[in-house]
Amino acid sequence: MSIDYKTILPQTSLPIIIIGAGGIVKDAHLPAYRKAGFNIHGIVNRTKAKAEALAQEFAIPYVYDSVADAVAQAPENAVYDITIMPNKFIETLEALPDGAAVLIQKPMGDYYPESEAILEVCQRKGLVAAINCQLRQAPFVNAARWLIEQGHIGDLYDMEVRVNVHTPWQLFPHVMVHPRLEILYHSVHYIDLIRSFLGNPQSVYAKTLKHPAKDLSSSRTTLLFDYGDTLHAVVNTNHDHDFGPGHQESYIKWEGTKGAIKATMGLLMDYPHGVPDVFEYCIKPEDGSTPEWVKFPIEGTWFPDAFIGSMGSLMRYKLGEIAVLPAAVEDVIDTMAVVEAAYKSNEAGGQAIDYREQG
Repeated sequence: MSIDYKTILPQTSLPIIIIGAGGIVKDAHLPAYRKAGFNIHGIVNRTKAKAEALAQEFAIPYVYDSVADAVAQAPENAVYDITIMPNKFIETLEALPDGAAVLIQKPMGDYYPESEAILEVCQRKGLVAAINCQLRQAPFVNAARWLIEQGHIGDLYDMEVRVNVHTPWQLFPHVMVHPRLEILYHSVHYIDLIRSFLGNPQSVYAKTLKHPAKDLSSSRTTLLFDYGDTLHAVVNTNHDHDFGPGHQESYIKWEGTKGAIKATMGLLMDYPHGVPDVFEYCIKPEDGSTPEWVKFPIEGTWFPDAFIGSMGSLMRYKLGEIAVLPAAVEDVIDTMAVVEAAYKSNEAGGQAIDYREQG
């Protein structure tokens, strides 16, 4: 079987101005844009030296002194790529030209009122705005989506994300100190991914936990989404599995009435080096014989290729090449509503158990 999963690039590469020069820009944004042949016009960062270093490494022609300077010197139809921390999003969005295209790093705010404020400023200024929930457009996710949309695995009734790895949080010093670490900055990817396949859940059950020997707000989470009596969706993450690679896991699994799909996300194992992804699917034979799993080779992976998809789709929407903007702020606001509900569920706790007294 031939699976159609490759990202369609825009017919014209609009000039990109990057706001921020952190690790994610160096490790994902810039390698993705270079691989896609996108036009990176300029970069600005609070510490100008960091922007200058990336400009030299990736041959970016312009380094600006401030966001206002970047906007003043921006070419027509510039796309702004905001990669700073969420508490700086609103003031940065306010500084952009009305009607501009902008890709905003996830998450869409630290708390739901901030998410609503981000949506408000984007709509008031007429910004063509998307959140960089790029896992939606990872090559292995594109492949799974194609198989499902073509009906190859039948009606989807189960979706599972399992992450059991050792995450070096020290690589993200501004993130690791956050009071909402695991769900807001990691499992938000999976919440958004599940929504992109299944729509909005009716409710969510959640528990997020600390490690007893680590000074982190949370590093393990279980999320169970309520989609009714037949559709099961669950996320289980454990970033504390520091016992070698033998039993580390990182995968997404889809099950349907006719077949199943499993995508191993190699990036998260031995991060940031990663291991190879594995994409497999199984379709039940019509003659009732034993189903067999088929491995299908996928070119590209989450980092950096999914970032090509998120920026490329924003450009294509801005240019009128597609009618729907993936991960538009109007869509991802619902991802943030689920995130907020997950934290409320975590605080509320489970149903108390009425144990029988022993006489």
